[in-house]
Amino acid sequence: MSGKYLTATDQNFKAEILDADKVALVDFWAAWCGPCMMLGPTIEELAGDYEGKAIVAKLNVDENPQTAAKYGIRSIPSMLVFKNGEVVDQMVGAMPKNMIAKKIDQFIAG
Repeated sequence: MSGKYLTATDQNFKAEILDADKVALVDFWAAWCGPCMMLGPTIEELAGDYEGKAIVAKLNVDENPQTAAKYGIRSIPSMLVFKNGEVVDQMVGAMPKNMIAKKIDQFIAG
């Protein structure tokens, strides 16, 4: 099942991610990044799996350098998990879907 992830930008990040009342997973990526492209379908699947339960978003670091810089993104893909406007977890590199889901579940439950 694949779903529609949120496209996060420098402009909407505060409203859509930081002010959200749900846990949010943000994938920091770029079009030229091979591992990012490999992770793309997994992010889409997670967006479907967590529809209504958590926010799943992608942020293009080339198009949105302010947000990437604010969170110190140096390697991509990087995924940050946000809860109540704060970073609660970080993952770097293309990871299996079940490992990413486990991190999201941990913060939905907690």
